[in-house]
Parts: sequence; structure tokens; C-alpha cells
Amino acid sequence: MTLSRIESMTGWLADVRLTSRGLQHRETGHRVPLDPSGLKDIYRWIEFDRTLRRAPTLRREKLKICFTPKRARPWYFARSIVDHLGAELVENPAEAEIVWSFEDATFTKPTVVPANKIAINAQCTDVSKTTVGRISEIAFGESLTVDPRTYHGKMVMKSEINGAHDGRMVEGPVAPTKGFVYQRLIDNRTGEGMVEDLRTTIVGGEPVLVFKKRRSEDGRFLNSNDEVELTSLDAVFSQEEQEAIGVFAKTIKLDAGGLDVLRDRTSGKLFIVDANKTDMGPPLALPMADKMLATRLMAEALEDFIMGERALRPDADTGSLRPAPSQRPTDLVEAAI
Repeated sequence: MTLSRIESMTGWLADVRLTSRGLQHRETGHRVPLDPSGLKDIYRWIEFDRTLRRAPTLRREKLKICFTPKRARPWYFARSIVDHLGAELVENPAEAEIVWSFEDATFTKPTVVPANKIAINAQCTDVSKTTVGRISEIAFGESLTVDPRTYHGKMVMKSEINGAHDGRMVEGPVAPTKGFVYQRLIDNRTGEGMVEDLRTTIVGGEPVLVFKKRRSEDGRFLNSNDEVELTSLDAVFSQEEQEAIGVFAKTIKLDAGGLDVLRDRTSGKLFIVDANKTDMGPPLALPMADKMLATRLMAEALEDFIMGERALRPDADTGSLRPAPSQRPTDLVEAAI
């Protein structure tokens, strides 16, 4: 049994603790309730993890990747992607070709990566709501953040800290509360009693694919989904919008991760409300075939990014053991659905 497999079964238990409200991640505070819904999610993840480990990896030549300062645990999408790619995880950055800055925190220090290494998210040091709102305005030309003291109407009040899932609607104007940001309420209702987030994955600072995540209007700010659909970029975004998403990712220095994109159904405009460099995934509510397809497409996009970075280093081998794709990931998603 490999060290990676042993870790997937037992090592990650040190990251969680059992509380009266369920399993809680020690670092982020995220909880999985031990009720029927929570147990169903745990079962779904175990089934995906088992299916992923039985699937052939994409490469025979193992890329050496170091996650630092924390190793990505198996429930993170980054880990599923590199495992499916067939990468070898190493603890020492000096032994790795790729150094992936990985820390589940809103504010981090830059990761110092030697020039002969490929860096991922090394300079992505601030994914706070204030920064996300500012860069969303740069990318799309529309302000998301409002001044609660002068804004009249409904707005969203949420923690500055990433992953808090504590958003709530308030009526302005109000006096601001320290540690919270205030944003305009984006009308992302579907018209069927649901709201829809367009979780857009990023590799190499470019969008790859989209998970349409829907939940009831009453659960607008919850970290759970009633429905999830895998779809292509072209099915939901114009070419100009895809380029703007790339501008956002590059400006915030997100090489790999996920963005929560909302489309206002009245104006049709896009807003990015969250940037996550340690996102979990693929979404548990997806069918197994779509989980595996999304993981494969992300692994292929990661390999293409790595090969492109290799080509910029004069002493590096730019060869790939996988034939160059004849279709973009977005085309492959469309073909599958």
C-alpha cells in the first residue's frame, strides 16, 4: 500500500475533529454535519475517491509536485487533479519540479520559489472579499462593493474572510460592522425558486470549465447544493466574458483554483464574488461520470500549463507523454453532454 493511499485513509484524520455539530476542519472551521445529508456527502466522496484511485493516471512519467506549506488533502480538487495526472508528491520543494503554494487562508505570505521551478499560486496572497470586489470591477467594469452608509436598498453583508459562508441580506443604509464587506445583491435567481452560481475552474490563469451550482433561494448563502451540472465555458460565457475572467485570475495571481461567478438576470452582467485557491471538488452532487470527466479535463489543462512553463526554461525537457489535444476542454465537455 502506497504512502499516498495510507494518508488518504488515515493521515487526514488529524485535520478534523468530532464536535456536537459534526466533523469540523481544524484550520478552516468548515463543518460536515453527521446527519443523513452529511453522511450522504461523506459516502459520495468516498465513492469518488475510490473510483479515482482505480482509474488509470494520465502520465507514466511522474511529475514531482510539492504542496507547501500544507499538503493538499484528498478532498481538495487540486489533490484529485494531481493524483489523476499521476504526479508524485514530495515534501521537499528542492526535489520538486512544481511548487504549489497551498494554504487554506485568506491572507498568506508569498511563496519563494527558485527560478528553475514551476510555481503555482506563489504570489496569490490575498483573496479577501475586498480584493475580489476590487479586481472584479477591473475585469468587468462594474462595481460590486457598496458603501453601506449611503447605499439605499438590499445589499449583501459578508465576512471579509474567505470560506465563512456567513452572507446575509441587509437593508441599507446601515452603519458598517468591522470585519465585514458590503456588496450589491446580485439577482442570480433562475425563476424556479433557485439561485445559480457559476463555479468556474482556473488553470494557468485561464478558465477551464464550469459547474452550475443551484440551491434554493432560502439557502442562497449556504455551502451546499441541490443541483450541480457540468458545462462548458462557451455554453454560459461569451468570448469577451471568458477573457475578462482570465484578466481577473491573472490580476489576483490565481494560477489554479475556482471562482464563484454570478450573472445578474436583470442586467445580464457578470460579477465574481469569491476566489478560492484551495477549493474542494469536484462537487459531490455531480454524477460520478461527470466528476471523473471534470477531473480528467482539469488534469489535462494542468499538464498543458506545466508543459508551457517548461518550454520557457531553456534547460527543461518539453516533451509530453500525452498527445496534444485536438479539442479544447470546453469542446470535450460539450461533446460529453
